[in-house]
Amino acid sequence: MEIPVYLFTGFLESGKTKFIQETLEDPRFTDGTSTLVLVCEQGEIEYNENKYPAGGVHIEYIESEEDLNDKNLEALRKKHKAKRVIVEYNGMWQNIAFFYAMPKDWMLYQEMCFVDSTTFKTYNANMRSLVVDKFTTPDLIVFNRYLDKYDKLELHKAVRGCSRSAEIIYEYPNGEAVQDDIEDPLPFDKEADSFEIEDNDFALWYRDMSECLSDYKGKTVTACFLVLNDKSMEKDCAAVGRRIMTCCVEDIQFSGLVCHFPDGNMPKDRSWVRLTGKIDIRYNKAYGKEGPVIDCVSFTPCSMPDPEVATFY
Repeated sequence: MEIPVYLFTGFLESGKTKFIQETLEDPRFTDGTSTLVLVCEQGEIEYNENKYPAGGVHIEYIESEEDLNDKNLEALRKKHKAKRVIVEYNGMWQNIAFFYAMPKDWMLYQEMCFVDSTTFKTYNANMRSLVVDKFTTPDLIVFNRYLDKYDKLELHKAVRGCSRSAEIIYEYPNGEAVQDDIEDPLPFDKEADSFEIEDNDFALWYRDMSECLSDYKGKTVTACFLVLNDKSMEKDCAAVGRRIMTCCVEDIQFSGLVCHFPDGNMPKDRSWVRLTGKIDIRYNKAYGKEGPVIDCVSFTPCSMPDPEVATFY
């Protein structure tokens, strides 16, 4: 049986508990279906089980990240015969810890991140890696306690540096909610049959291609790539890409894709090239599944980009 999971993330006192409590008080949601609420972080507001109209809500507390494992989570679900799960996640825990801990039959239906606009700048300046973690995967990000004096564009950019797909809402103290309407045009025309990626736009292109791969099938791209030859790859293939930094030095990693050189004329290992190629989606053993493959049309040696590491800013 598939168990729907609703994940609520954000830092302490960001409004998670209040939102979940109000949701559980809504008879359209709390209809008697047995619901397990996993609370991984306790703030000033407490849950009031007396206000749930149809009952069936069971609250359990996960006080240690060590208790965040599939056996324990499934045991708690079976204890209450829950048919759905709500998770108020600890803002200091990496989201991936929960994703790895989810039992195999649990399916993430929705992820929402709550942000206190009054403290966001402090968290973003001092805990950027955790902010990135919380902004990367949610369907919706809510900046609550929002006031017009805050820079909406700054908040918008902080989100878009991590995700281009998350919906953004700004909620005022009086409860009025305004949807983000700032446009995010890409710095290149991906609707064109061919386009060139400037060095400063590589990270944006790579992320958009990863999220919207089908949009790029059959398109011809030109960009500066680092070539990594690997003997374990298929014949006449190499990895091409760049190192990308999402938020801080610790998370820099090589982000690349397979490039096929039809004539076998491959660049030297760890050389920089200005490469033009046509993007296809097909199986390659480097991925172990279908993935983006650039069929090289031409390349010329080029200088290493400055800076070498690509970023989203």
